[in-house]
Amino acid sequence: MSPRSPSVNEELRRRSRERLLQAAVELVDEHGFEATTLGAIADRAGSARGLVSYYFPGKRQLVQSAVHRLMHRTLEEALEHEPRTEDGRERLARAIDAILGLAHDRPVLMRQHMAGLLQGEGFVQCPEQRRLAELLGDTVTRYGSHRVDVDYPMLRAMLMGAVYAALVPGVPMPISALRAELFERYGLDWELGTPPESAPATERQDLSRFFATEDRSQPGSGSGSGSGSGPG
Repeated sequence: MSPRSPSVNEELRRRSRERLLQAAVELVDEHGFEATTLGAIADRAGSARGLVSYYFPGKRQLVQSAVHRLMHRTLEEALEHEPRTEDGRERLARAIDAILGLAHDRPVLMRQHMAGLLQGEGFVQCPEQRRLAELLGDTVTRYGSHRVDVDYPMLRAMLMGAVYAALVPGVPMPISALRAELFERYGLDWELGTPPESAPATERQDLSRFFATEDRSQPGSGSGSGSGSGPG
């Protein structure tokens, strides 16, 4: 049997990494960060445990990359769903609703993620995080910003603050109130986007579509702000 080509090996490595990201998101969503072990993630992914350390320095970095993947694919899906539009205000509304929707639908996962960002490592600069930043930067550009270097970090900060406010144990703010505040700030009509609370709270979508094995790593038409950090 002839040895595998470099391109085949690269594809196999990429697929292994995808499975680890999906397994990390699923297990943390089900059991929380502390109860999720690297061994359990490897087992769920069907990977050798040594592969986890090959791709990621540790559990915190793996989980951050996994959540950034979920966030950028969720945002990507929201921005491109039918009817597709180039209207900047509609796209910004969809972006806000997509991020608030994750806080609404997956509070355990997003709470753990926000807590992880306050650790010493801060943001993990990974391909998933950079793609998230590109999408948000492009959204700000299409909204009409002439100061993307200023307006993009502000949008990122506003979204992070809203997610945090929605998830504070004991005193969470309603998603609808946070949405109203963001929509007012950006002059968006209420009927734009897709309000997170319009879907039943019990609806738990399969995560596998956000970790598809086809190669979607190439960035789209970003605004050049992809070197910054996304909303978490």
